[in-house]
Amino acid sequence: MPRVYLDHIAGTPVHPDVIEAMLPFLKDSFGNPQNIHSFGQAALWGLDKARTQVAALIHADPSEIYFTSSGSESNNFALKGLVWANRKKGNHFVVSAIEHMSILNAVKALERDGYTSTVVPVDKWGQVDPEEVRKAIKPETTVVSILLANSEVGTIEPIDQIAEMCKKRGVVLHSDGVAAVGVIPVDVQALGVQALSLSGNQFYGPRGNAALYVRKGTKILPLIDGGIQENGKRAGSENTAGIVGMGQAAELAQQNMDERIARIKPLRDRIIQHLSLKMDHVVLTGHPKKRLPHHASFCVAFVEGEALLLSLDMQGVAVSSGSACSSKSLKASHVLLAMDVDIALAQGSLVFSLIESLTDKDIDHFLEVFPRIIDRLRKMSPLYTEYLEEKRK
Repeated sequence: MPRVYLDHIAGTPVHPDVIEAMLPFLKDSFGNPQNIHSFGQAALWGLDKARTQVAALIHADPSEIYFTSSGSESNNFALKGLVWANRKKGNHFVVSAIEHMSILNAVKALERDGYTSTVVPVDKWGQVDPEEVRKAIKPETTVVSILLANSEVGTIEPIDQIAEMCKKRGVVLHSDGVAAVGVIPVDVQALGVQALSLSGNQFYGPRGNAALYVRKGTKILPLIDGGIQENGKRAGSENTAGIVGMGQAAELAQQNMDERIARIKPLRDRIIQHLSLKMDHVVLTGHPKKRLPHHASFCVAFVEGEALLLSLDMQGVAVSSGSACSSKSLKASHVLLAMDVDIALAQGSLVFSLIESLTDKDIDHFLEVFPRIIDRLRKMSPLYTEYLEEKRK
């Protein structure tokens, strides 16, 4: 039976060239980059090279890159660190309703400490209206955090327009770019953001390695206190091998991005066209055009996402249902609910995320087994039975 993996938003396989780049730092170049002896300096060289590679991917200066352990840490570092650093100016900040839980739970933590927030809505495509952000900004607002692209529905947000508005109001803008960086071209200068989160496991780097871009001159306080690592902004001995791997992955992403998009997008479009046009009661979620090129997401009526996942897995196909960080929860996705998707329909959410090693044969296999699975599950669904009875009346 074919094995088809369509859940790369949760993490991509580590590229062979990335593994090759990491190996010396798992063997001979094991020194601590903070030490001045030759072993430490060899590790520092790898760290500096990776910082330059990651910076080049998003058109930043290497000194503006701070390495972290995950996208969630980068998001916490950004939101809390920026809000704390600007406390004298005000205690209010703005986020969107479809942020990653690492942002939304950080919001709750900050509110427990006396800060206040405004959550701006999104439209039916999951897109933030810059005008809603403008209306949410108050005299005491110091930070706005709006994600660059949503990992659950694939919608790309108008960050450049939001940035222009924040600039006029003197407000710092952070964007969670984890789902976008390495997948589509991202230029922090063109976007106009002061901070941007990214994670290496989205572009063939090792898990446990991410970064936060912070523009020069932007005040931010550390999330993790301790030593002098990362220019005093993030304490703890550096994961040198992993950081080197992320750097190599960033360089490959920059070199191969156009080729990757050209390979992946037609496969993604096959899934969207087939499920949207040839299957009843299967609804595309996210923006139909302004979406990540490797991403397709749907809600399947009258069935539950968990049953779909398990049934597809039995046929050798791996997909996701909603956010990877909340897929074990039986609650409906906060992203879909924010987009005003009916709660019953939201229970049948599916997310497909592709890489260029997939083939037409892989997609053929999915498109062959999926209709049979839907038919079987709907025959067991009381909601579908009720729908058919109402239709016959």
